Amino acid sequence: MSRVELARYRMEKASEILEDAKDAIERGRLMLSVNRAYYAMFTAARALLALEEKDSSKHSGVISLFNQWIVKPGYFSREVSRFLVKAKDLREDADYGDFVKISEEDARIQVERALRFYEEAKKRLDEIIELGRKR
Repeated sequence: MSRVELARYRMEKASEILEDAKDAIERGRLMLSVNRAYYAMFTAARALLALEEKDSSKHSGVISLFNQWIVKPGYFSREVSRFLVKAKDLREDADYGDFVKISEEDARIQVERALRFYEEAKKRLDEIIELGRKR
């Protein structure tokens, strides 16, 4: 599988995960929604990293590589890239914390941020592939 095919596959997967996040809110599964919003961003970040042939087995490693190879060179908005770290922290609280309550507002904010992150990642991916450049 080529790096472009892998990137496209991951972006498609990110889109499906984002839909799961939206569905979870509608079902009142707010912690699940926060989880899926994070993973939509994480998977979109890994899609862009596939074009650089970079990856990590750790979430912190993926975030570090994303910042180094995608954000720092200016291929992705710094503002939107910060959503990933915030989403990771909230997801960890929701998944592993005791007595953690996620409000519907918090869940909706995370899904909106995941959508912005996904849309920017998809746009960048399409531009890079279209230009035939390795980024």
